Order: sequence, then C-alpha cells, then structure tokens
Amino acid sequence: MRMRHIRLLAATGTAVAALALTACGGNGTGTEDEGAALSTTPTTSAEKAASEKAASKTPQAGTGGRTANGTPVARTHTPDARPSASPAPRGAQGGTGTSGGSGTSVVLCNGANTTVTAQPLARPINHMLITVKNTGGRTCELPYYPVLRFDQMQWVPQADRDTQPQAVVSLAPGESGYAGVLLSAADGSGTGGATARKLTVGFQGLSPNSSGGPSATPSLPAKGVYYDSSLKVTYWQQEMDDALNW
Repeated sequence: MRMRHIRLLAATGTAVAALALTACGGNGTGTEDEGAALSTTPTTSAEKAASEKAASKTPQAGTGGRTANGTPVARTHTPDARPSASPAPRGAQGGTGTSGGSGTSVVLCNGANTTVTAQPLARPINHMLITVKNTGGRTCELPYYPVLRFDQMQWVPQADRDTQPQAVVSLAPGESGYAGVLLSAADGSGTGGATARKLTVGFQGLSPNSSGGPSATPSLPAKGVYYDSSLKVTYWQQEMDDALNW
C-alpha cells in the first residue's frame, strides 16, 4: 500500500511538470514564446516612424520644395513677383517732357528753350509786349500767364481773366507766343509808381502757380520802364493782335 501511494504522487508530479512546460512554450525557459509575442511591436513602430519621416519630407502646395524622389513641386506664387507699374500722372517739371496717360509728352516753354523780348508800346499807351519764341527742337506749351517781377518787386501782377484763351498756347519750333502788359494807369490813378531797369519773366507749370522751369530776363530800355499799382498782364496768346488789342 505504501509503495502504491508513492507511485501515485510521482505520476501526479510528472503530469504537473508537463503542463507547466506546455504553458511556457515547451522549451523550459519561458522566454521563446514571450519574445515571439512581442516581436510584432517593434516592427510596427519602425514602419510608423518611417512613414512619418517620409511624410515630413513631402512639401506642401505653394512651398516650391521637392518630393522624396526629387520631383519639383509647382509654386502657387512667384516669390520675386512685383506689382505692375502704375501709369505716370500727367505733369511737368522744369521744362522736361513728361508722359501722360495717352503716351504723349508735354514740353513747357521757359527760359531754357526760348528767347524772350520785352518791348514798350506807343499804342496802347503805357503798354508793353512780351514775345516768347520757341528756339528748341520740340513743340512747347505756355500755360496760364507770365509771372512778372520788376527789380526787387515783392508782389506779383495779376492776369486779366477776360483774356484767358480757350486752349493752352502751343508753339512749334520757331513760332512765337505773346502777352500784353499794362504798366500804369493812363489817368494817373495808380499808386506806388517806380521806374524799373530789370525784368524777370517767370513761367508756370501745368498747374496754377507751379514752376514751369527757368525764368528769363529780357532787356529793358536804358531809361527803364515806369509802372505803378495798376500793373497787370494778359494770359499767353497765340496771336500778337490778341495781346496788343487789350
């Protein structure tokens, strides 16, 4: 009886050991199956990392970069693009030609491209004629009226608005424009009379009271020219008669 009991315990122990080996993978170490079970995790992580790395190299639209295989990606804009230039406004400075919206150019008449003379007149009495001749190679314009200054005069004679022409005076090379000057009142009603020996003729630009370029200093008679507070001028005229009959 005792020997039978010992054999039963031995058989039971052997069966338990076999079951334990089967649960551990049959190699008795307990590591082979455990390693096999974990082997899929590193592979998945590596593939994910590689996928993310490749994705990070793929450029976004408009960056102008390259794909992973070196193929350029078209830009959505040009980095060196500049806005188109706006057309230059019409205007003039110092007698230089300037382009307008129509593509034409305007040259102002002034002391640099004309000769200017000042001639006192017997009739109308107390009047003077200013003549401007275009000596340049291009047609020039005479906007508004001359700006006169006798000697060191501190005021500017005004223009008679009744003499304003319908169009700006335009002089082809060799042509002349004119302006009349009332020097003093015929009835002696003017004040502050003085005799001037120097005259400066200024030119206006395309906007009122702007500079049209260099002025001119035409000669006056040796005895000078008398003027008073009645001093005024006409607008520039295309015809001499329009400047004289004023």
